[in-house]
Amino acid sequence: MKLLPSQGSLFAVLFLAASCANPVKDWSAQTEITKWPDGKNGAISITYDDGIINQLTVAKPIMDSLDLPGTFFIITGKVEGSAKGRFIGREPETIISETATIKTDSTNFFERASLIAFTGTTEAEEYHANVGSLFEAGKVSEAYLLLDEGYEKIRNGRLKDTEDVVFHNNPVDTTTWEQYKSYEKQGHEISSHTVTHPRLAVLDEANIRYELEQSKADLAKFMGAKATFSAEGPYGTENERVMEYAHKIYPALRNRMPEEWLEEINRGSQKQPGNTDKEYVQWQRGAISTTGIDQMKAWTDTVNAHDNIWLVLVIHGVEDYGWEPLKREELVQYFGDVKENEDSVWVATFGDVTKYLRERKAAQIKSELEGDTIMIKLSSDLDAAVYDIPLTLKTYLPEGWEGVRLSQNERDINLKIMSDSNGSYVSYSIPSSETEVQLVKLEGN
Repeated sequence: MKLLPSQGSLFAVLFLAASCANPVKDWSAQTEITKWPDGKNGAISITYDDGIINQLTVAKPIMDSLDLPGTFFIITGKVEGSAKGRFIGREPETIISETATIKTDSTNFFERASLIAFTGTTEAEEYHANVGSLFEAGKVSEAYLLLDEGYEKIRNGRLKDTEDVVFHNNPVDTTTWEQYKSYEKQGHEISSHTVTHPRLAVLDEANIRYELEQSKADLAKFMGAKATFSAEGPYGTENERVMEYAHKIYPALRNRMPEEWLEEINRGSQKQPGNTDKEYVQWQRGAISTTGIDQMKAWTDTVNAHDNIWLVLVIHGVEDYGWEPLKREELVQYFGDVKENEDSVWVATFGDVTKYLRERKAAQIKSELEGDTIMIKLSSDLDAAVYDIPLTLKTYLPEGWEGVRLSQNERDINLKIMSDSNGSYVSYSIPSSETEVQLVKLEGN
């Protein structure tokens, strides 16, 4: 499977002057793949981080009532039956002992930062998270000093022993794999947010790989291959070292999705999505306690005002639980607003939007007129078992066509003829894997 296809075209059009018994004068077969399914203006993906219980008991039912899909990036180590968080490396006692005489520096930083959350002491996860925050902010020397402080407290018993492994201040979760599987069947996407929600940027290679690969392995085991497509590295990290590993493990990352045709605006950026020459914009917005419903609705308005914006909404806490929680009333209002715009905006999971965009860019189309039939062949080098979202095609018709039937295998459908400034056309959806369809002129219409 190609992870990040860089080749492909917006659409490939083949003009053929068909030599037939009943030719149509001055006509060329023109077919394109629409930028969004069903010719919509843009897309919205509603995503959740951390697998917080209220996301599933409060937010999800609201979305279900409106038939809106969501993407849930879950911490797999919290789910009963899956592998738990652990440190991979030398004996912890040896590493802790060395911190008494050897200061933290570039030679030992990643090992020590990987271990500290698993020292069996209170506040250890907090030290790990804060060290990671400093490091990713470029405050490397401060990160070294804070790590030394944490280990000094551990050596001298100033952090109490604990048997608990704290998951990002979110230790409570009763959701089972069976429940997650049922949510997927309802149309939601369940994806990886690592095993324990660490600061991946300060882990060494062995522990980065464990957090990413073990989470994927448990999703594959309990959910199936579909759940291993998307992932989000905790804290929205864009650390290049982490991304190099993660892109080899997951086909799609919400953190970074480098494509020459896609501009990414992360949720901390103030850049406006309308000012770009890229074909698509992935515009991430973090909805937090102070955002306000008017601002959230304005994001949807911005999507509608352009034709290339993919709004990726990021939600953490819900009601009274989790980081920066949104209230039930806000979710009811916002999701209702999204539903009202569904005629013009495609609401889909993070994985499904990613697949559509890549399929469209990788697709090859051939159109040929044979008498009263337009033969269309669609092909792609992407793995059809993974990239399975139907593409919407738009075919312009020869002059005089007043009725059209789509014929594919055993499927026959009469299509509605529409028109724009370029002429009359029909629109229809077909799988992106190699396939052939026929558009047949209907007589007497």
